[in-house]
Amino acid sequence: MSSSVEALVTEPPAVGGPVGVQVTGVGRTFRGRDGAVQALAGVDLSVAPGELVAVVGASGCGKSTLLELICGLQQPDAGTVAADPAVLMPQRDLLLPWASALDNAALALRAAGVGRAEARERARPWLERFGLGEFARARPAALSGGMRQRVAFVRTLLAGRPVLALDEPFAALDALTRQEVQGWFAEVLAQEPRTVVLVTHDVEEAVLLADRVVVLSPRPGRVVATLPVELARPRRRSDPAVLALREEALIALGVTG
Repeated sequence: MSSSVEALVTEPPAVGGPVGVQVTGVGRTFRGRDGAVQALAGVDLSVAPGELVAVVGASGCGKSTLLELICGLQQPDAGTVAADPAVLMPQRDLLLPWASALDNAALALRAAGVGRAEARERARPWLERFGLGEFARARPAALSGGMRQRVAFVRTLLAGRPVLALDEPFAALDALTRQEVQGWFAEVLAQEPRTVVLVTHDVEEAVLLADRVVVLSPRPGRVVATLPVELARPRRRSDPAVLALREEALIALGVTG
């Protein structure tokens, strides 16, 4: 599978309707010449259809491994993973530098066997809908970081999967652009609801965007806290309730003072 596109999982949904994501007692260990490294241990995670759950934790605690397990790109050593078909959006936008924004957005459709003309026709209204219509012919080098990330997200949506597994999708952006794209992302999901598992190092981002925040321990990753975010959207960074949840998550991570 090419590393330049999101990994697509094509298994049909479970019989009986959507399941969202159900991770039960999952463990994952990597073995190499230097011995075994346990990434995850006894992880339980339930994401209802249409819910957005953010997963936060220290570097190396198995967050990305968890996303790959959800997408079927890895198999657990213990426990079970059941999920509706998922698409993985990695941290980098991975746009093809020689292709236009339109062709980059249409790449998931092309990977699914759709012809170029039809893929462009189906992708164009999405770019227009999300404010990129006038840049459809632009190459990635001519786009800002936020615009590139929008193209990558449109490409992810066009994969047509009910579950989005997002691995630090805003980490490469500067602070101002990141805030802008976070707001845009929330608006898009309000219009196009999906089941979302969002991995992030940014606790504030997790509280601003998610329905629940799941905190993982240092490696091996275990769930040490689950924080419901029962706040109306859009959320403000200065809201005392947001600040209180942010502090609660930091305490769960072992970050104090």
